[in-house]
Order: sequence, then structure tokens, then C-alpha cells
Amino acid sequence: MKAKATKNNNYHYNKKLRPLANANRKRMTKSAACLWKYVLRNRMMKGYQFRRERPVLNYIADFVCLELLLIVEVDGITHDDEQQVIKDAQRDADLKEVGFTTLRFSSWEVLNKIDDVSIMIGEWIDENAKVPPPNPRQRGKSKSPPLAGD
Repeated sequence: MKAKATKNNNYHYNKKLRPLANANRKRMTKSAACLWKYVLRNRMMKGYQFRRERPVLNYIADFVCLELLLIVEVDGITHDDEQQVIKDAQRDADLKEVGFTTLRFSSWEVLNKIDDVSIMIGEWIDENAKVPPPNPRQRGKSKSPPLAGD
């Protein structure tokens, strides 16, 4: 059994996959780019920092929040293939063994129901977060401008 993912072991970062992860970051799918832009970047999700295309174990996670040990995957149509479903299940099991939880969404869900995807991620955080966000101001949350006279 592998050690749990912690800051001490750099959350099982796999530097051998860095070049592939960098290439993936430069050619994100439309659905992944939308999830990043409108939901996960700049601590927009409840103040937590997400990273794109992060190498973990022998995999590259689409998005990962290290504080929460949460991985968010956006699956295209290739993930409907029976062999890929088996590979995804093994991947999720390997990541779970070291402490990560994987939330999977289809590209269609992200492109057509991004608000629902955002709500589901937020609900998971509300139910499972053991640590508050590192930045209590929750950067990225929209703030109303001050009213005249304030």
C-alpha cells in the first residue's frame, strides 16, 4: 500500500510526467477550458486553489485541489469505451488508495450544465472539506461594489 498523499511527499507529484502535463495545459479541450475559466481558477471555488494538469502517481489529473485531495476529471466521448471505463476505474482506485477523491463529469455536462457541475463540486466541498480554504477572504468570489455613501 502506498503512503497517503501529503505535503511531505508532495502529494505524489510525478515529475517524469511534467512535459506531458505542460503539453496538455497548452491544448486543453473546450470543456476543460470552460471549467477552468468559469469555475476553478483563481480560487473561485469556495476559496480553494485548483491546479490544471497535475501529475499524480502515474496519471495526469485534469484538475486537483491539494488541500482537499480532490481531483476533478472532464471525460470526453473516449471515456464511454468499455476498456477506458475499466482504466478509469483502476485510476480512481489507485488515487483513492493514496487519499484522493475523484469527481468525474462528461464534456457534455460541463458545456451544457456548467452551473450544475459547479454546484456539485461546491456541495462535495461543503460535505467533505476538513480544512478551511487557505485564504479566508475567498478570492475570486464576486463582491458587490460599495453603495454610494458607504
